[in-house]
Amino acid sequence: MAESIKDLGVRWGRLKTGTPPRLARKSIDFAGGVKSGVFHVEHGDTAPVPFSFTATHSPVNTAVCHLLHTTDRVHELVRAHINDSPLYNGQIAGIGPRYCPSLEDKVMRFPDRERHQIYLEPEGLDVEEIYVNGFSMSLPAETQRDLVRALPGLELAEMLRPGYAVEYDFVQPTELRSSLETHRVPGLFFAGQINGTSGYEEAAGQGLLAGINASQSVTGRPPVVLGRNEAYLGIMVDDLVTKGCLEPYRMFTSRAEYRLLLRTDNADLRLTPKGRGLGLVDDERWERFAARQTRYELNVEHLQRSWVRVEGGARVTAAQALRRPEQTLTGLMASGDVAMETVPRDYLLDVSSVETTVKYEGYLLRQQQAVNRAQHDERRRIPEAFPFQRVPGLSREMVQRFSETRPETLGQAQRIPGVTPAAVAVVGAYLNRF
Repeated sequence: MAESIKDLGVRWGRLKTGTPPRLARKSIDFAGGVKSGVFHVEHGDTAPVPFSFTATHSPVNTAVCHLLHTTDRVHELVRAHINDSPLYNGQIAGIGPRYCPSLEDKVMRFPDRERHQIYLEPEGLDVEEIYVNGFSMSLPAETQRDLVRALPGLELAEMLRPGYAVEYDFVQPTELRSSLETHRVPGLFFAGQINGTSGYEEAAGQGLLAGINASQSVTGRPPVVLGRNEAYLGIMVDDLVTKGCLEPYRMFTSRAEYRLLLRTDNADLRLTPKGRGLGLVDDERWERFAARQTRYELNVEHLQRSWVRVEGGARVTAAQALRRPEQTLTGLMASGDVAMETVPRDYLLDVSSVETTVKYEGYLLRQQQAVNRAQHDERRRIPEAFPFQRVPGLSREMVQRFSETRPETLGQAQRIPGVTPAAVAVVGAYLNRF
C-alpha cells in the first residue's frame, strides 16, 4: 500500500515511534517499594471527567501509578549496549517524537542528567500488565530485562513483553486539503499516522473528520472544516496541512491561540449543533443538549439580573460578585443568594460552564474579538488553481512555499512556515483581480 501511495507522486518521509516493556504486576513489590522510598505513589484525579457528556454516572478512579527514577547503573547498561540499538546502529533513521524520547536518546543526548523519571502504570484496573512509561527502547530483549531489573524496586520484575521501535512511511500532510482529501487524487482521504501524527486521540479525531468528509464528498455536500477557534481538531488539521511534519505531531493545548474558548465545559455547546447538522447526533441526545443549552442561557442571564450583598454591605449583581477571585458560584448558591437551573446528572457541567463564562467574561470577550479580526482573512478564499507563479512581486521561494502547501484561505497562507507578511499582502492584493 505504501508503494502504491508513493506512485501517486506525493511527498513522503520516514518517522519512528516506540514502546516500553510491559511487566507482570504480581512480580513487583509495590508496598515494599513505597516503604523503602524508591517508589512514590501517584494518584489519579479525585473527580475524573468522563469522556462523554452523556455519561450516566461519575467515574471513580482507583488506579494508582508509581514514580521512580533511573540510576547510574541503568545509564551504564544503555551506553554499553548502544550499538545494539537500531536507533544508533543505522537500522532506523526515522525521526521520533520530540516529547517522548527513547531511553537510548535520553541517556545519550542528555549525558548531564543524573536520572530520568519512570512511571509504572497499570494498563487496567484488573489486568496483569504494567506499562513502564518513560522506558521506551529498542534494545535486545535480554538487555531490556537487565535494564528493568537495574531500576530500584524492580530487581525481581518479570518482563511480559519487550519494548520495540517501529519505523514507518508517512505522507507530508501539506499534500492534503483541510478536509483531509488529497490534492492529487479527488475522493482519496488520509487520516491518522499516515499524516505524520502520533497518538490514538489524534488518529481518532482525523478518522472522524475524514469519514465525515468522505460522506460529504460522495453525496455532493460541502466539506466540514473546523476553525482554530472551534475545536482542537481544527487546530491539528490546520497545523498539518499548512506546516507539514518534520517529526511526529502531537496535539498540545499550547498550540491553540484561542484556548480560552476551547474548554472542556463548553465542548458540547461548540460542537453538538454541528454534529446534529451532519446526522451524527440522535434525537435523544439532541433533546438533552437543547435542555442543557436552555439552562445555560437562563443561568447566565439570571446571574446578570440578580442582586447580592458583598463584603462591606454593597449591593452588586451576582455576575459582578462572581468576578471576585475569592467568590465561587457554588458559594453563592450555598448562601441562598442565587438559584440555578440544574439537573442532577448535568450539575457539574451546568455550574462550571456558567461560572467560567461569567467570571472570565472580559478575557473571553477579548479573545472573541481577536477571532473576529482573524476571520476576515479566513473568509478570503484562494482558488485551487490560483497562479502563484504569475503574481508580480512574489519571490521564487514564496511561490515554491505557496505552491507546495496550496493554502485554501489568506489566513492559512499566513501560517505557512517561512512565508512573510509582505508575500501574503501581495497575494491578498492579487486575489481581488483573479
